[in-house]
Amino acid sequence: MGRALAIDMGTANTLVYMRGRGIVLREPTVVAVRTKGRREVIAVGEQAKNMLGRAPGEISVVRPMREGVIADYDVTEVMLRYFIKKAASRSTSLVNPRVVITVPCGTTAVERRAVEEAARNAGGRDVTLVDEPVAAAVGAGLDIEAPLGCMIVDIGGGTTEVAALSLGGIVAYRSLRVGGSHLDEAIMEYVRKKHNVMIGERTAEELKIKVGCVYPQPEETRMAVRGRDLFGGLPTLVEVTSSDICQALKEPMQAIVAAVRQTLEQTPPELSGDIMQNGLVISGGSAGLVGLEVLMKEAVRIPVSIADTPQECVALGAGLLIDSMLHNYRAQRRQM
Repeated sequence: MGRALAIDMGTANTLVYMRGRGIVLREPTVVAVRTKGRREVIAVGEQAKNMLGRAPGEISVVRPMREGVIADYDVTEVMLRYFIKKAASRSTSLVNPRVVITVPCGTTAVERRAVEEAARNAGGRDVTLVDEPVAAAVGAGLDIEAPLGCMIVDIGGGTTEVAALSLGGIVAYRSLRVGGSHLDEAIMEYVRKKHNVMIGERTAEELKIKVGCVYPQPEETRMAVRGRDLFGGLPTLVEVTSSDICQALKEPMQAIVAAVRQTLEQTPPELSGDIMQNGLVISGGSAGLVGLEVLMKEAVRIPVSIADTPQECVALGAGLLIDSMLHNYRAQRRQM
């Protein structure tokens, strides 16, 4: 495991961790594909994301990962090869690296096999899959090896992973196919219904980041956004408030809260007592939503905290697990 990469291949962003170097790559999980004539990938990552909503008809800008699983195998393989090659260029000794990739708990055996094969065909070897909640908990600083219960809620781009962990394993979990991309869609739908204006995916994401909240705030913030009027078909400008976003995100947040409650109901009483004392930790790209901590605390009535670097928890945790795997490998070698 000396030459290894840990990859958090999310629906929205991909982070790559290199052992000894930390996170060396952070790119959007977006690919631009030329569909006219021979199908070929023309841009990956940030360059492809800049084309969203602006590409001509013969270029399709896609997200090859949907709800945490591969939606387009061939494009995912090309994207992975690009990310591995770009990360490997930071180190002259990193050729055909061992790869650790995180996957949602709810993925099927077929979906996991597809991720393994895509990583192997992209230039990785000895591909190891790690459940996202485990990696997120390790990255958030939780001691999952202790005989005590701890809980992680990882709100990613395509899925929300809720898990109670103890003694290095998952005791109870819920994998919910609701994430940051679904929050963006909810905002787009709300603006369409209330203002009769169609906005794009990037605008919805910007609204979520700048004025988004999931719990009523004493001071309301506002943001003017541009879109297309559904009646006249012309460009127009509308003002969206934080209260609008709070209302738009009400339904998906209720689904996430329900998943947390269901996981707590499945958790054995002794571990529930530990979690009640220690609380739960929220990680993931949407952990920074204003009011999320208060909303969750009010809903489940246990202490709630946000991880220090919520967007990086899964990648950092997967990277730390590389060191754990290396330690176990060396221990086995000494026993031979």
